[in-house]
Order: sequence, then structure tokens, then C-alpha cells
Amino acid sequence: MNEPDLFTQATFDRDSQDRFQRLRDSLGVRGFGLNVLVLAPGDRGRIHAHEQQEEVYLVLEGELTLVIEGVEHTLRRDELARVNPATRRQIANRGPAKLVLLAIGAAGEHVGRDGRAWASWDDHGPGAPPQDVPAPEPLR
Repeated sequence: MNEPDLFTQATFDRDSQDRFQRLRDSLGVRGFGLNVLVLAPGDRGRIHAHEQQEEVYLVLEGELTLVIEGVEHTLRRDELARVNPATRRQIANRGPAKLVLLAIGAAGEHVGRDGRAWASWDDHGPGAPPQDVPAPEPLR
């Protein structure tokens, strides 16, 4: 992604035969990993850990068996889990249906509260911390 790019958009394919879809590349994301994994019933990934990267797994469809140091944990649709870098983990689909999983990974400290907000599109000033700008009226 070039610096002048203001916005990128991508679509992932829930029905892809590819087991691993790197969304990071298609969006030009540089600060974290972003992947969709599609596992058929019985499929599983490698046992792995990371040197620095923590991971979050969000189940979009199906049921995830997340094995943490040999212990199985079940996550269902809309449930998520975080795994620290050095912890060995494995993802598996022990369920009867396809599993669609969003995996997000990052290393280093999160930069929080760096947002700026404006009350109007006509305001071109420096903005203010979001918590200091009133929420807009609902759309009608």
C-alpha cells in the first residue's frame, strides 16, 4: 500500500478451496497479520508457536478445536481466544461442518488512544480525543 492510499478493500472467499487466505497482503496491512483459514471437517493445522507474535482466533463459521499445550478447547461461532507467543497451539476442525476462522497476529505493544475525532466533515482542525467528541445522532 502506498502512503497516498486512503482506503483499501478486499473480499475473502468462504467457499475457497484454499485453506489459508492472507488478507494482509490484499489490504496492504503492515502492523499485524490477518488471515482467514477455512478447514473442512477433520482438517487441522501444524502444532506451532511464535517467537514474538501473539495470536487471536475468531470463529466466523463452524466450530474450532484449539489445542493449547495438548489440551483441547472448543470455540463456536462468534467466540474468540488469544494465545501468547511461546505457547504451543494447534487448530483443528473436529466438527461436522466447515470451519471459517479469522486469525490476527501482532508483536509489540499496542498504541492505544491515538485516535482523533471530529463532529463534522466540515471541521478540518486537528480533531480531539474521541471520548471528548459527542457521539453523532443516529441515522434516520
